[in-house]
Amino acid sequence: MTAPTSRSTKDMSVAPLCPDDLDAVIAIDKALGGASRRGFFEKRLAAALEHPKDFVYVGLRNEGRLVGYAMARLVDGEFGKPGARAALDAIGVDTEHQGRSAGHKLLEAVEDVLRHKGVSELTSQVEWQDHRLLSFFAGAGFELAPHIVLTRSNAHPLL
Repeated sequence: MTAPTSRSTKDMSVAPLCPDDLDAVIAIDKALGGASRRGFFEKRLAAALEHPKDFVYVGLRNEGRLVGYAMARLVDGEFGKPGARAALDAIGVDTEHQGRSAGHKLLEAVEDVLRHKGVSELTSQVEWQDHRLLSFFAGAGFELAPHIVLTRSNAHPLL
């Protein structure tokens, strides 16, 4: 029989992710999304290693094991807006540690680093159908952005 786990994040620590965490991040993400996004995470890691000042990568550990991660990149002037902002590219907490404010602890760590970098705005994207993630973002204070991102298939001919 296993010992009951704590329902809080007080025993969890946040620290920067390192290259050795890649497989654990991919495993958490795959468990949450159902498919491996190894290529995405490998590209982000390579970019972060090449330009560390442009990225914020934090991990949440419980008893030394990675149980969550958050990854953001700094963007300057995206969508024609001047000034530095950050985009939250990925966040995930393993299912065993969800519901304990672990995601909020990760966001707080990202925001602390961003404040030190002089960045005051954090954006992200989420699929309309992902109600759990939408609920998490709403609970974390995210709001609808003043712009709408549109997409169009190139398979459709122009009028």
